[in-house]
Parts: sequence; structure tokens; C-alpha cells
Amino acid sequence: MPYYTVNKNAQTSSGDHEVHDLASTMGCLPAPLNRLDLGYHATCSGAVQAARSYYRDVDGCYHCAYACHTG
Repeated sequence: MPYYTVNKNAQTSSGDHEVHDLASTMGCLPAPLNRLDLGYHATCSGAVQAARSYYRDVDGCYHCAYACHTG
């Protein structure tokens, strides 16, 4: 089961806080000090829901949580 994190820093272009799969090897993970751990989730949608308890604007990473990336 994937372990997810959300970037504490919002994207400058969209204002979204991106959700990432920590197993990613795509070079897209935020620096450790900018991560808020979300724990294990069966899918990225569960992780996005968890991230919404911290941030209003949340999106999946294009590279490692594409199924939850809305643009």
C-alpha cells in the first residue's frame, strides 16, 4: 500500500498543495522539511481526501499520483 505525503508549499501556478507517493523515483518529491505525511492509503484519492483536512486546494502530482491530478 502506498505511503503518501502532501507538499506544505502550494504550487505557485495553481495554489494547489500536491499529494505525492513517497515511493516515487520521478524526482518530484518535495524536500523532507516541506512534507506533511498522510500515511498509507490504498489509492491516491484517499490521500487527497486526507490532505484536504489540512489544505483547501489539493491536487495529485502529475508524475506520481496522476490518477488524482486534475490539472
